[in-house]
Amino acid sequence: MENNLQVEIEMILKELYSFSNKILFLGNKITDKRLELFEKKISFDLPLEFKLVLKRHNGFSLAGTAVVGIGEEFKEASLDKLYDFEHLEVGNKMPREFLPFSPDGRGNHYCLDLSKNNGNTCPVVFWQWDYDYKNKDEIETSNLSFLDWVREVMIEWTLDVYDYEGNEL
Repeated sequence: MENNLQVEIEMILKELYSFSNKILFLGNKITDKRLELFEKKISFDLPLEFKLVLKRHNGFSLAGTAVVGIGEEFKEASLDKLYDFEHLEVGNKMPREFLPFSPDGRGNHYCLDLSKNNGNTCPVVFWQWDYDYKNKDEIETSNLSFLDWVREVMIEWTLDVYDYEGNEL
């Protein structure tokens, strides 16, 4: 399975690399143990697909849709700080198994549902900050995996508005 996952990651990254740097930002490699330390801190394992992509590009964005990076260089916008904020400081706290990784700019977040991590993947849910969820079943699952999310939300939705050079259609 890990071999198939590597192939899928390479295909997704190859398509991301096709975009102009006018609309694409790719963060640096992670060469230390910050993701593993973060896993210990939150008591959840991250899905392998997410870890492998983040280790290649610690934070990335395409036409304004971002995947948050982790580390001091991101200050308060770091993945670990965002996790703490959304679980400890807001009025409508997320379930602790949700890892917010992509803010929509309006207080909502795409999150990994770490309670359903099968080791390689887990579903992506959309957390709406101003909705009073009565139970977890009300929370929308947007994609079955992080790579599916990158493919649809980042790549396909961007290509609805821009070409690979960053020109509006």
